[in-house]
Amino acid sequence: MESKNKTQIIAKPDKQELFIIREFDAPRELVFKAFNEPELIVQWMSGPNDMDMKIEKLDNQTHGSYRYAHSDKNGNKFMFNGTIHEVAPHERIIRTFEFEGLPERGHVVLEFLNLEDIGNQRTQLVAQSVFKSVADRDGMINSGMESGVVESYNKLDKLLKSLQ
Repeated sequence: MESKNKTQIIAKPDKQELFIIREFDAPRELVFKAFNEPELIVQWMSGPNDMDMKIEKLDNQTHGSYRYAHSDKNGNKFMFNGTIHEVAPHERIIRTFEFEGLPERGHVVLEFLNLEDIGNQRTQLVAQSVFKSVADRDGMINSGMESGVVESYNKLDKLLKSLQ
């Protein structure tokens, strides 16, 4: 059953940023927990439903870092890493994101993830991603990231319901 909460991805033409907006029927503290605890992250952040995820490193604190490995049913691995600039419990995470599979390194995205209590035990997530260039942003969009984000947040929605 699909969630009544829809994921919005906003990418205005000729801008180096995109926004992801999503509401969850869960308190902000619980949503934040799902972004911080490895045993919860692997249950929802695996992207498309045919992917598995392994956390190779997660030091989810200010000045920390992470490295995630996603693999498909054919055994192909997709590696992602980043530096965590700030973790403000229950409020925000500021971090970088880099896909290691590009032909050249340095296509780093700066992400601002904000969680807002919108009342009635509900939370709004607003994620702003700032890219090195418009071409990098458009490349991410054209890679199929939208379906992966939507599927992941639908999994997160189910996980949050199971934890309440």
